Amino acid sequence: MTNKGEFMQITKSRRYRAAIAVGLTFAFLAASCGSDSDGTEAPGTEAPGTEAPGTEAPAGPVAGGTLRYGVEAETDGLNPTSSAFAVSAYVMGNAVFDTLTALAADGSAVPNLAASLTPSDDLKDWTLVLRPDILFHDGTPLNSAAVKANFDAAYAAPLVGLAVRPFYPAENAVEIVDDLTLIFHLLDANLQFPHALRSQLGYVASPTWLAAALLDPTLNQAPVGTGPFKFDSRTQDSVTRFVRNDAYWGGDVWLDAIEFLPVVDPATRLELLQNGELDAMHTTETESLAALREDESIFNIIDDNGEESFVMINSANAPFDDIRVRKAMTFATPRMEYNTLFGNGEARLADQRFTPESPYYDETIKQEADDPEAALALVAEYCAEGLLTADGSPTCTDGKVNMEWQYTGPSVVGQRITDLFNASWGAAGFNVTNDELAQDDHIQQAALGQYNVIGWRQFGAYQPASDAVWLLCRTIGGISLNWPRYCDETRDSLILEAQVAPTQADEAPIQKKISQNIHDAYTYIFLQHTVWANSFTSAVNGTCDVKSPEGVALACAINGTTAFTSTWMS
Repeated sequence: MTNKGEFMQITKSRRYRAAIAVGLTFAFLAASCGSDSDGTEAPGTEAPGTEAPGTEAPAGPVAGGTLRYGVEAETDGLNPTSSAFAVSAYVMGNAVFDTLTALAADGSAVPNLAASLTPSDDLKDWTLVLRPDILFHDGTPLNSAAVKANFDAAYAAPLVGLAVRPFYPAENAVEIVDDLTLIFHLLDANLQFPHALRSQLGYVASPTWLAAALLDPTLNQAPVGTGPFKFDSRTQDSVTRFVRNDAYWGGDVWLDAIEFLPVVDPATRLELLQNGELDAMHTTETESLAALREDESIFNIIDDNGEESFVMINSANAPFDDIRVRKAMTFATPRMEYNTLFGNGEARLADQRFTPESPYYDETIKQEADDPEAALALVAEYCAEGLLTADGSPTCTDGKVNMEWQYTGPSVVGQRITDLFNASWGAAGFNVTNDELAQDDHIQQAALGQYNVIGWRQFGAYQPASDAVWLLCRTIGGISLNWPRYCDETRDSLILEAQVAPTQADEAPIQKKISQNIHDAYTYIFLQHTVWANSFTSAVNGTCDVKSPEGVALACAINGTTAFTSTWMS
């Protein structure tokens, strides 16, 4: 099956590489991909791992060194079966865990811990065979029982289970056949299932450690996987350190250690990279991107096809259960000014969940915005009815809709965005209060539906049928990954149809119908195609040399994350 064309840039200074790739993903709690379609370098460009101008490239990988990596936020824990994994957690997770499948540079899902994955004729039952003789860091063997233990723990978890339970039967979802063979039973036919196992659901932790962590939750901070690095130490909000796994099943590991440092402010993160206090970082902040392109000493992997940035509206509660208010919020949002101020010539304005390069892009769908007069008219009509919230509070005061804006912080950029939105929304008929939260709390509040309007990044799945977890009616509940809590049975039918489309040509018109449905619900106000940059000093080499056990070139950067099995320091 062929899929979404990916636009990607790998740069050193101001020299660009553009490449086309295809990719698939099952969006779990975060996902996306990026690399060359054939794993080769474009003519006239610098390959990953090349040295800074004027230096002599080493003859080959050198063992040793500690990589200091700046991540955008701290995570609440590193247990893939229970912790809320956003981008920072995935970066750390890639060091300590392996996934059952992996994303190839050509966009296909290829075996990793799994040796094979085979579907039944109806695409509801998938037989997985594990590689033999793999051990977790604590000596526990990787076997079918270990995989089932991880799945069962994820299924039962309050938050992670939200992305699992809607798609698997309550009983016997994972059936053990023998020590290395098991069957995943799905509720729906799904041609893209292999990609579910290359993200959080595909991380496999030691079942011995999982059992211990249930009794002692502090162990969630000290993960045990099969990955190239073993957990060493963690100081929350300061540094998490992993050291080389000398017995790594996947081959040589070059780095002595990796240290992950949460640096929330992107300008500070950039400064630390440029002055040598960090060796690598990721960012979506466009001012930093512009500076990174100018810096001859920095190697960048830049991709704007991974996620979309948007304002998200909770449709479950008054006042935003009324489409008039959601439309008013949409019209009141200053998308053009936002992109001018925060795009910095790096980010493209978004109208939907696909970039124009995607075969699923619908050029007829345009996101409304920047129309305060239309917003004021809708607000006046709504407020005239004197409606109340569920707790009896007025939805409007002095003819303006009462609302709360929630965003991640502390962040200088986040505050600037808040100031812009507050001014525009206030002028268009909204009484705005603000709530700044840490990223983990931000995610939890969204899952619980405890918000009105919130800033978010999502979508961008290279196999968009996998957006089901965010969009299906069945994923709505007390806690939910259908964040806007919007249900449409027509949309559900289209999503399930897209999951089994045999070709891209079959799937594209279905996805366009879904995109139109999303637009017409007015629960997402698309702002930008998020630009993710993974950036490295000239001392970091081999980042994009990562391969599968069979030698297949893998994607070297996935939505702000990287793999570390091939990375070395000069």
